[in-house]
Amino acid sequence: MGLELTLAWRNLWRHARRTWLTVGAMVFSNILLVFLISFQFGTYQLMIDNTLSLFTGHIQIQKPGYHQEPRLRDTLNDIQPLAQSMRAQVQGAEFSARAMGFALASSETRSYGVQVVGVQPESEAIVSSLPGLVTRGRYLQDDDTQAVVIGETLARNLKIQPGDELTLLGSGWDGSFAADILTVVGIFSVGVADLERLMIQMPLPRFQETFSLGNRGHSVVAKVNNFEAIPATVNRIQNLTASGLDHNKPLAVLDWNQLQPGLKQAIQTDMASSWFMYGILVILVAFSVMNTQLMSVLERTREFGIVLSLGLRAGRLSKLVMLETALMAGLGMVIGIALGVALTAVLTHTGFTYPGLEEMSQKFNLPGRMYPQLSPLSIILGPAIIFLGSLLAALYPALRVHWLKPVEAMGAV
Repeated sequence: MGLELTLAWRNLWRHARRTWLTVGAMVFSNILLVFLISFQFGTYQLMIDNTLSLFTGHIQIQKPGYHQEPRLRDTLNDIQPLAQSMRAQVQGAEFSARAMGFALASSETRSYGVQVVGVQPESEAIVSSLPGLVTRGRYLQDDDTQAVVIGETLARNLKIQPGDELTLLGSGWDGSFAADILTVVGIFSVGVADLERLMIQMPLPRFQETFSLGNRGHSVVAKVNNFEAIPATVNRIQNLTASGLDHNKPLAVLDWNQLQPGLKQAIQTDMASSWFMYGILVILVAFSVMNTQLMSVLERTREFGIVLSLGLRAGRLSKLVMLETALMAGLGMVIGIALGVALTAVLTHTGFTYPGLEEMSQKFNLPGRMYPQLSPLSIILGPAIIFLGSLLAALYPALRVHWLKPVEAMGAV
């Protein structure tokens, strides 16, 4: 094996310019794939954070079945003490209690059906980005008694401004008539038409009073500081609720995959479409390798014929061609990964932007710079596929060597 490795390495540099051109194509492709895949992972993380931080959260604690069919009566007792207990016993996460119902919201001239959400203003600002997206007026405060914030589209439909009154009519938890008059203190704009048109938020104590909930609520929303710690946090919460912490056993502890199944599907669809483009790049590199190795084999046909006539097995020559390809692809992979990681690591810390990104990001309460996300998978995935593609491309030149007849090969010019 040592002799074959030495011969393969020497054969690569018989035409150094051709070898370097092929290696250069591999290096460029590997740099591009390391950066683009890392950028994609970073974009997906930003997409997940943006979608979940708007309202859903990373984890929710609910009554079993509530997520599939939300009903006002499917409540958890002592919802605020439950959220407080979770804050004290689960490290690395923030919790906020919520209650949700439906009502008819009316101004002086118009009425629309809305989803009413009761929140804890101080903790809601930690688990959700919506409080930071109030464009007119202000968000709710803990000492508010009859305040409400509404979406931009609903405000336009109802023709109301901050300071105007809003009337709610609906049904209470016990079947009673729920009615309230609230003052609009803020209007939010989140870039999601359904939320801006259908959702309003009010302080949780006022919601409980209006809808006759007592101390009840519908969910405790959690935001985890480290995204990778979500499974461990879910297990921790399940263990706590199973031990009788909340008086509402059994509870459903749902992570973001269960709360937003369409989000993961969208990411998988985008990844599949991206790999179609990456596949074209891999095929181009593979054809470059096949062309290089085929030219190398054709140039050495007479040489191969001589050694075959001396008794060398054709399989060993084919193995030599494959070994040359592996060395060339390995060289391109090592250099490409090193340069790709260096470039991506710099951008991971500094980020990058383009004209218009900061203005667009401000509308959604997002950072104005994009940050790739390096990981072992993003580093090795693309270069490994190019390496394997190069070996597959070299099969045809290697088989041509295997099929050579010594007499015909020695007569080749």
